[in-house]
Amino acid sequence: MATSCKRILAILFAFQGLLIASAYNDDDDIPEEWLLLHVVHGQIGAGNYSYLRLNHEGKIVLQMQSLKGDADLYVSDVTLHPSFDDYELQSVTCGQDVVHVPAHFRRPVGIGIYGHPSHLESEFEIKVFYDQTVVESPFGHDSYNPEDMEIRRNHFHSKEDESQDEESVFWTILIGILKLILEILF
Repeated sequence: MATSCKRILAILFAFQGLLIASAYNDDDDIPEEWLLLHVVHGQIGAGNYSYLRLNHEGKIVLQMQSLKGDADLYVSDVTLHPSFDDYELQSVTCGQDVVHVPAHFRRPVGIGIYGHPSHLESEFEIKVFYDQTVVESPFGHDSYNPEDMEIRRNHFHSKEDESQDEESVFWTILIGILKLILEILF
């Protein structure tokens, strides 16, 4: 009986390792038009903010992954210290946070990283990308195309929904396996 429990635990840990590894291998999802500018690693305490400045011109994509805990992302071209009360753009998921900073935002852009109080400390990684895709207007400047924005928004939300479904399946399987182990042990 102890041998079968050890095998089940070994399988569980191997399965969990594969799921975690696949969750962090998101480099395949990055469009070719995005140029990586910076990678920033940091830690933030519960209920605290850490601030960064973005000086790069053009369309910028901020992609933040909470490696430990839960960090949230707030962006503003009005204040250099955005918060959950004062921001223009935000992403506050429990996993990967993505914010698309438009080219028309005034520079420097303030970036606020908030450590959610549900964890004593949060560790994060932010990748800063320059989005080289340009919609040409007859005037030679970037133009706003509502149809393109709607397509991008729907594409982003569909990917987000898929990842949430994958997480839900993962947790359902994990809880089922843990219940099975507890029934065998007790």
